[in-house]
Amino acid sequence: MKKKTGKGIEIAQAQSNGYKNLVTQIGSLLVESRKQVFQAVNTTLVNTYWQIGRHIVEYEQDGNAKAQYGAELLDNLAKDLTAQFGKGFSRSNLFQVRLFYLKFPKIQTLSGKLSWSHYTEIIKANSNLEIGFYTKQCENENWSVRELKRQMKSLLFHRIALSKDKKSVLEISKQGIQTQKPEDIIKDPYVLEFLGVNEDQKYLEGDIEEKVVANLQTFLLEFGKGFAFIGRQYKMQIGARQFKVDLVFYNYNLKCFVLIDLKRGEIEHYDVGQMNMYLNFFKKEVCAQDDNPPIGIVLGAYKDQLLMEYAMQGIENNLFVSKYQLYLPKREELQSELEKLLSGK
Repeated sequence: MKKKTGKGIEIAQAQSNGYKNLVTQIGSLLVESRKQVFQAVNTTLVNTYWQIGRHIVEYEQDGNAKAQYGAELLDNLAKDLTAQFGKGFSRSNLFQVRLFYLKFPKIQTLSGKLSWSHYTEIIKANSNLEIGFYTKQCENENWSVRELKRQMKSLLFHRIALSKDKKSVLEISKQGIQTQKPEDIIKDPYVLEFLGVNEDQKYLEGDIEEKVVANLQTFLLEFGKGFAFIGRQYKMQIGARQFKVDLVFYNYNLKCFVLIDLKRGEIEHYDVGQMNMYLNFFKKEVCAQDDNPPIGIVLGAYKDQLLMEYAMQGIENNLFVSKYQLYLPKREELQSELEKLLSGK
């Protein structure tokens, strides 16, 4: 058997590499093509369901429902459509299709980025403000249906809205969260139910930190877009003493470091002073010349509003104090507070 020369080996390798590139190119083409086909099918499906919902509502509004089917309209439609077209037309599906049209009466407001599964979750929202907000957030941050469910369950819109004024609430309902200044990343409370710590369970600050790191992806989604994890127990040598901040991130949208200190119980005034010192250290020793000033967030289970007001006075750094909850907030309470905000009471 004749051995390949050095040149022959090079030719064989070149052919092999060329073939691998060919497979890669074809693979990329197929992936993109399938993505476009899926997107086209999804858009057609969403538009079709919208049209079906429109026909049902217009039929009801014309008075035909009372004349022929009355309250049993969806029952009869489900039976007749299933007999003619097969699965997919149960009464519950038709109810969702009808509700979909009522919540999105203008077809121009539909997004080609959202699947029918996204819309079936979004139409569960109670108000047009919520609907607009979650639709935009799905578009802006490419939320999966699973992530959308978690954010809606944790009442993200309510939590953000209560930290804004009325004008800002109306704005985020139209555009979603626009991360342009430090205040835009702050929520109160943050909901960390994904950590799996029960409300009555005994835990230490280190336990929360451990669970945050173990669930880092979900934690970052709770905080918002543009975060990158830098490290935990970040060491700072100040004179002869060494200090540590629990968690350090970098936000690429705001182009700045974000420091987080976790407190198991109530946030004290000295916690605020300590975070202010950390921020001063980062500005002098860590931040690059083109970085924006760092942001500090002290997260605790409780806070005394008046104490925090006095503790924060005179601080020029971007320092915020927020609560965290290890369980979901009560919708009724947040809804009531939001209604007060929007009504100006």
